Formats: sequence, C-alpha cells, structure tokens
Amino acid sequence: MGLQIAVRQAGDVTILDMQGRATIGSGNDTLTSTLKQTLDGGARKLLLNLKGLSQIDSSGISTLVRAFVTLGRSGGGLKLLGANGRVRDVLEVTRLLASIPHFESEDEAVKSFK
Repeated sequence: MGLQIAVRQAGDVTILDMQGRATIGSGNDTLTSTLKQTLDGGARKLLLNLKGLSQIDSSGISTLVRAFVTLGRSGGGLKLLGANGRVRDVLEVTRLLASIPHFESEDEAVKSFK
C-alpha cells in the first residue's frame, strides 16, 4: 500500500491524516507533493497525524525535516501526532521526537499552536 493523505482544518491548523507508508518512491512523492501544495496554499501551522502510518524510511524522514525547517524559517510550525509502532521506533532512533514536537492527543497538539 502506498501513502494516502487526507487534509483537513482545525481552526487555523492544517492536519494531514496519513495512511500507509512514507517510503522511497510513490509514498514519499505523495508526501512531498502534498506538503508542497499545503505550504503553497498558505498553511503555516501543520500537524501531521501519523496514527495510520505503518512505515517510514530515510526519504520520508528527510521530507519531514525539510518541511519542519521550512516552516520554522517562515514563522510557522510543524508538529507530529500519534506516532506508534515501527514509525515511533524510527523517529526515536533518529532523535526526531526530541527535535520535532510530538503529541498523543489531537486537542493538545492543536492548542499548542496558539
């Protein structure tokens, strides 16, 4: 299964609900193009819901880091929600959970942007 992303709003926070794998090839291409469209559309507060993400590799991680840095430089922010299983393990090993804010509760994550 590739990557499917549903985009929704919670106030001024854009939430990307991810399902599948953010791995090299079509999965990461989908993630990259969705993030680009979202940022080009003016979103500056992004919450990536990783609850449905089953796998992430170095290309997916690179895309997350690039979006995090880009948003930070433009005065926005990117935060993560609900990483679990192997995805959480990868994010912990790469120390991304120590660098990019991560939440278990969507309400808490959205409120943290205020």
